[in-house]
Amino acid sequence: MSVQFTSTSIKAINEAKQYAKQREDAAAIAFVVMAESGQIDAVTASEQALLFAQWVPGVKYAVGNLRRYNGTLFRCVQEHTSQEGWEPDKAASLWAVTADPAEEWPAWSQPLGAHDAYAAGAKVSHNGKHWTSAVDGNVWEPGVANWDEVKE
Repeated sequence: MSVQFTSTSIKAINEAKQYAKQREDAAAIAFVVMAESGQIDAVTASEQALLFAQWVPGVKYAVGNLRRYNGTLFRCVQEHTSQEGWEPDKAASLWAVTADPAEEWPAWSQPLGAHDAYAAGAKVSHNGKHWTSAVDGNVWEPGVANWDEVKE
């Protein structure tokens, strides 16, 4: 049995596909807007990193903007216009790495301020040990204060 499509049915199928694509695009835009406004956590945003644009020089970035650079998702922490030499992996005063969902115990890095301080329960590895943050807004080095060592 062969199925024949009329021009009307082909047009309807194409319109349905176009509508589905528009809905998908709108959902992606909504996700990015929600992530950049802080309504979606960093781990969830990182799981969908391909939805975010690549970092490029010559662009005015606002606090909260999320951009991909060298395979990592970064959050803008200080408004600026990007330029060569201020790439996210080189300019810690402008960009903070978001969480990587694939890494349970990421390496600890010294927070520069409230914008990249560790939340209570955050997991890190430092000096060959695993630690969880005991407080919100933790800027201390693990082993000094406000971290609990995890014995495995």
